[in-house]
Amino acid sequence: MSPLEAVLIALAGVAAGTINTVVGSGTLITFPTLLAFGVPPVTANVSNSIGLVPGSVTGAVGYRRELVGQRSRILHLASASAGGGLLGGALLLWQPGAFEVIVPALILLGLVLVVAGPRISAWVARRHEATGGLPARGAWWVWPLMFACGVYGGYFGAAQGVLMMAVLGIGIDETLQRLNGVKNVLAALVNGVAGVLFALVADVDWAIVALIGCGAIVGGLLGASIGRRLPAAVLRGFIVVVGLTALITLLT
Repeated sequence: MSPLEAVLIALAGVAAGTINTVVGSGTLITFPTLLAFGVPPVTANVSNSIGLVPGSVTGAVGYRRELVGQRSRILHLASASAGGGLLGGALLLWQPGAFEVIVPALILLGLVLVVAGPRISAWVARRHEATGGLPARGAWWVWPLMFACGVYGGYFGAAQGVLMMAVLGIGIDETLQRLNGVKNVLAALVNGVAGVLFALVADVDWAIVALIGCGAIVGGLLGASIGRRLPAAVLRGFIVVVGLTALITLLT
């Protein structure tokens, strides 16, 4: 690895950490960068997943004010994210190319849910009025869908945040910014659990992990500073733009 490549990988980590904290899809910056420098796809994927963990942690710390009062909700969903991330990481090591066909479809579905989120949320809320409204932890189907998001995130992770925000925004009666804080915690958990698995059994390039990790830490702090100031409508629009970019990138 040349000094220039090292600098570019670190800068890609900054950009990925920033985007991941605001919404997700930072992998679409770091992963192609690694492939362009000749890193084998599976090694690039697992090294990238581990490297982005520190950025997810700093992003979650940056949203700590939005996380106040959500401890029970996070603990409830943490089991889904941890279990899904572990299964997704195992699937990556077992079948590296199995999800290539369905990833674009998942991203497109996530975007549709984000755009239609307010109306769907209102419908869900009306359905629960007779029983006193949505539970604080969300509708019953939030947990299994977050488990599925964890599987996807442990496997590849591009636009993981888009899918998570779609599920959380529809199934939980909470502001988008507070849910974004929850998303950052759960994404860190998914990447962390998968990262531990990769560290134990996969071919990891630790120099790449260090470069992306250092960049992602800076990016996570930047992303929290930017994302927390965005109005809900702007944040929702940003999610759609990033998701569409992810979709186009994967299809071309």
